[in-house]
Amino acid sequence: MSDSTITAAPTGGAPKVAKVSEAIIRIAGNSQDGIQAIGGFLARLAGRSEQEVMTFMTIPSTISGGPSIFQVRIGSGEVLSAGDEADVLLAFYQHSYQDHIDSLKKGGIVLFDSDHVEPNPEWQKEYHHIGVPISGLTVEAIGGTAKDKGKNIYALGLIARMFDLNVPKLTKLIEERFGGKDQSIVNNALAAFHAGYNYALGNVIDTFQLLESQKKDRHQVVMNGNEALAYGLIAGGVRFGAGYPITPWSDVMELLRRELPKYGGTFVQCEDEIASISMALGASYAGRVAVTGSSGPGISLKTEAIGWGVMAEMPLIVCDIQRGGPSTGMPTNVEQSDLNLAVYGGHGDCPRVVLAPANVEDCFYTAIEAVNIARKFSVPVLILSDQAIATRIEAFGEPNLEKVCQDISPDLAPVPDHKPYDLEAADGVTHHLAPGTRIMSGKYPIATGLEHDEMGHPTGSPKLHTQMTAKRRKKLQSLAATLPVPQVYGPPEGNVLLVGWGSTQGPIREAVDRARAAGDSVSAVHIRYISPLPPGLENIFSGFNHVFVVEMNDEGLYGYGQLAGLLRARFCDPKIRGITKTDGLTWKVKDILQRAKTNVTEGLKKL
Repeated sequence: MSDSTITAAPTGGAPKVAKVSEAIIRIAGNSQDGIQAIGGFLARLAGRSEQEVMTFMTIPSTISGGPSIFQVRIGSGEVLSAGDEADVLLAFYQHSYQDHIDSLKKGGIVLFDSDHVEPNPEWQKEYHHIGVPISGLTVEAIGGTAKDKGKNIYALGLIARMFDLNVPKLTKLIEERFGGKDQSIVNNALAAFHAGYNYALGNVIDTFQLLESQKKDRHQVVMNGNEALAYGLIAGGVRFGAGYPITPWSDVMELLRRELPKYGGTFVQCEDEIASISMALGASYAGRVAVTGSSGPGISLKTEAIGWGVMAEMPLIVCDIQRGGPSTGMPTNVEQSDLNLAVYGGHGDCPRVVLAPANVEDCFYTAIEAVNIARKFSVPVLILSDQAIATRIEAFGEPNLEKVCQDISPDLAPVPDHKPYDLEAADGVTHHLAPGTRIMSGKYPIATGLEHDEMGHPTGSPKLHTQMTAKRRKKLQSLAATLPVPQVYGPPEGNVLLVGWGSTQGPIREAVDRARAAGDSVSAVHIRYISPLPPGLENIFSGFNHVFVVEMNDEGLYGYGQLAGLLRARFCDPKIRGITKTDGLTWKVKDILQRAKTNVTEGLKKL
């Protein structure tokens, strides 16, 4: 690679082709430049090419926009994270170049807009620089009136040439993306793409080509976590939802509002968070599990009504797409700081179920599982996703929709008698009848947020309150007994066990792979069921000298994060310690390993 900046010329001979197993591309610019669109095209192309893919993005929370990045990792084998260091940095501005050059591998490629970037001579010695006047060439390609609005698509063409990407598939993706707009917009986008693709870079660098996928015969779908969650709810049988906009939940809400009517359903945007959960509870009472959702601030407002759902034993799905907090916090950054809110939020003894999907594919299946748990145990179920899963794109095997889709329409057949809160019931679980179901005895129950007897009638009886409180607790204990024991990633015994939840799964597993390749004794376990916890964890923990819970929240007053605190309270095991951070970014593999190493050293000093 050259030590100097090379301005690619639109001429030259045929490039060499270097086969690579994966590529990590970071695109840096401003949010209004459409850099998310570039990353989205690359990710969806990977999915349609049977490649593995994972993305990561940051966007400003201000309405006026600002610096933003999109990183995409494409591989022919398993991809567990968006990658610690990029192979290619595409920089549109000086700040994009300066702020993200350290994210590039030494010897990596900086592809920059020479109309706006002045390279640093010192960095030219460490990275391969390629300057292309992207803004000016975009205007030249699609006309002066368009200015440089299509430069993202022009840059996509440059990357397509660099990595010998499938042009017909990319062209189809561009046509699909802009197909609903005026034909002139489609034509301009295609003109910009082809102009970028035809700008020869091969005279200064090799052309890279991804190896053939190891899963080439698999039919894949490509989507982000919010899309997977919404489609999972639809597959699970949900036909009513209510919500209020908030980042990053709003995408789930908008997709449900668009898609539910196609299946005979409805989504209502309410005037506030309290109205939305109350409306969803009413729909669930009507006989079919409903959904509402929000992020941290909105979940706080919903907690009183969640308590009503627990007391009335009403099935309900509540999605919490976590973001940085407290208060308005960092709306467009990732954090896992709502766990305590999800598990304990509210007043009184208020047990509810909390699930945390591990990746985009898991969002789809967790949504279906949440519906089934809510129905079976008549309880609100909170799904704890986060901004990282919500916005990142992954490819996964196409679900068997004929197998997973279910109809949960209420059965209105008459029954002889009905006692919803029966304390003598064999399973101890409340089973509501949909309003309109005929009860032959003529004795109809009611639902209320007041403590009640077996028919739902309000009561102040100390004995009944004790019995009903125990009933609401015991059904979650019954659920816990049916949950699968988590699988250990790596050997079942060793020195260090990394524990994760939510979007940390991929980086943790990659950390285990890297550590074991270096000869270190490291394994991992991922917890999807936050409340109640799954069985067998104490046996898993006993096989390791150190148990470190990796999460994205603060270490708190006592030096460990929120899940670590829950686990320490449950198992009274002082070797459970936290590895936490609150920078609003996802974990890097190297940071997990370094923190684990530091914790082991500090732990040994205390012995």
